[in-house]
Parts: sequence; structure tokens; C-alpha cells
Amino acid sequence: MERVDESASEPVPVPADRLQEEVRRVMEQARELQEFGSSLLWKVSNEEQSLRQNAISFESSIRRLRSMITSLVAQKLLDRSLANKYEEDLQRAICIIAEGDAAAFLPAKYQGRFLRKFLGPINVRASRKEVQLKVKEEYNSYRDRTALLFLLFPLTLLVLRSWVWDGCLPAFPVQLYQAWLLFLYTGLAMRENILRANGSDIRPWWVHHHYCAIAMALISITWEIEGQPNCAQKQKGVELFLQWAMMQGVVMLLQNRYQRQRLYTRIALGKANRMDVVWGEASGVDGQLWILCPIFFLMQGFEAYVGLQFLKSAFAGIVFKWQVICCGILLVVMAIGNFINTIQSLMTKSRIKAKMKGTKSKKESD
Repeated sequence: MERVDESASEPVPVPADRLQEEVRRVMEQARELQEFGSSLLWKVSNEEQSLRQNAISFESSIRRLRSMITSLVAQKLLDRSLANKYEEDLQRAICIIAEGDAAAFLPAKYQGRFLRKFLGPINVRASRKEVQLKVKEEYNSYRDRTALLFLLFPLTLLVLRSWVWDGCLPAFPVQLYQAWLLFLYTGLAMRENILRANGSDIRPWWVHHHYCAIAMALISITWEIEGQPNCAQKQKGVELFLQWAMMQGVVMLLQNRYQRQRLYTRIALGKANRMDVVWGEASGVDGQLWILCPIFFLMQGFEAYVGLQFLKSAFAGIVFKWQVICCGILLVVMAIGNFINTIQSLMTKSRIKAKMKGTKSKKESD
């Protein structure tokens, strides 16, 4: 066997004066790095402050010009078509800033109480565009994952109810599902508030809708679901709620697939911001709307029906609990809000299409 030279693995001794010199050099390097970093941050801070002042001046100029255009049109001193052209140019200037890195230096949007309750008084606005887009991509990925679970979780409960639990749901699995809904809607609300702070055009109703859903999930966790006797009658509302949840999961999957394709097209045409996300019901093309809108209205009607069934079972004395009454009211409120928001989206889309047709016909006549 070969003998290992033990002396080769021993460290070579370093003279004391050389060691002292190396330590001194490292200390000097640390001081230089500190001074360079402080100087760089001071310069960057001054340049950022100057850029923020320019961004504030830019917003002020946009507001002043729009007010001037409105005033001149009202006084009939400016032609409407010319005013529309100026408005389009101003909107194009805003898009140039919003789509670039300079957007981070615009005045920060109000982040709302929800984020401050969870995160405290910190600024969640990203300074770089790629970071903002990464936040949006993570939000889309989160919605894709939860949409599938939104469909499978209640389906599993209903299957087990029929095959294993003899038509009577135990309280714990349903409460576990409500705890998951609480986690889901809280995560969606936080992500949407962060996206809005970073420039996403999310309708305020959808954020408020998730606040209502958070409250309903929190209330449902404390609801001890009753079983036998008359289990089918007592749990009729819970069964309808699970069926509605499955329906909503299917709608979320359709929405994520079809409307996101349309959003990418709108971004490519310059009609949408890269930070915009899919939530508006009327963002699809005409062929998709013929499919999606009836599904939306059917889901909203079924949601209201489930809420009314909750209220009916409570006031009829079948399951008289405050949780049932609160959940029924919240479901009806969310259904009405969703219906109103869908109608507003369709009306907005029709006005935009009419305006585009009018502009196109005018150009052809010219």
C-alpha cells in the first residue's frame, strides 16, 4: 500500500508580518467599499429625487392639459375630433411612462388599509418593471392553481358524501374547506392590492368581492354543521354551496384560458397595460362573450339562489344560526355586485365599439 505524505496536508505557516499586511489590506478594502457605496447611494438618491420631481410635474401637466381640453370643448372653441386626437396623444404619453421604468418614480398609489393591516406602512411598489411583471405572473400562476382546486375540493366532498358518509357531510371536512377558502381569498386580495399599487387596472369591486368572501369563509369556520336527523334538509344549503363552488371553478378555468389570450392581444395592440390582469367579464372577443356571458349570469343567479336558500332555512327554523344568516346575506350581496359589474363591463365594451366604428366610418368618408 502507498503511504500518504502527511506533511502535504499540513498548512504552510505564514510569517507574522505578512499576515498583518493582509489584514490591513482587507480593512482598507472594506473602508473603500463603504465609501464608494455611500457615495453611489447619495448620487442615486439625488438623481431619483430629481426624476420624481419631473414625474410629478408630468402628471400635473397631463391634468392641466386635459382640463384645458375639456374647458375649450365646453366653450365650443375646440373641435370635438381634434380634442379626441389630443386625448389620444396624452393617453399615449401616459402609456409610454406607465410601460417604462420611469413609472416607478410616479407618486405612489394609496395602498389601502388591507395591506397596512397585514404588512404595515411599507411601500410595496417595485422599482423595476421586470419585478412588477414577475409579481403579475405569480398572481396568474396562483389563480391557475387555485382554479383547479376550486373545482376538485368541493367535488371530492360531494363524492365522499354520497359514497362514504351516507349522504351526510361531517362538520370538519367542510370547515377545512372553508379554511382553505379563507386562505385563498386572503391571498388573492393581498396580491390584487399589491398589483393595483404597481399599476394594474383591477376593478375595485373585485377586491371588495374578495373582502366579502374572506368574511364569509371566516364566519363559516365557526358554523357547526348539523347532521342527523333530517340531515338532507339541514345540509341542503351546504350542498348547494358546494355545487356553486364547483361551477365557479369551471368558470375560473374558462376565464383564465380564453380571456388571458384576449388580454395578450390587447397588450400587443397597445389597448391594455402589461400589468393588467384578467378579471373583467367583458374582456373577451364577441364569440367568447356569447359563451362566457350566459355562464356568468347563470353562476350569479345560482349564487343568489344559494344565499336565499340559506336565509330561507334560517328563518324557517330548519337551521337557525347567525352564521347561516350572515352567509346568506353575503352571497346575495356578492351575486348582485357581480351582476352589476358584468352589466357595466358590457356597456363599457359596447360604448368603446360604437366609438371605434364611428371613428372608422369617419376616416373612410374622409
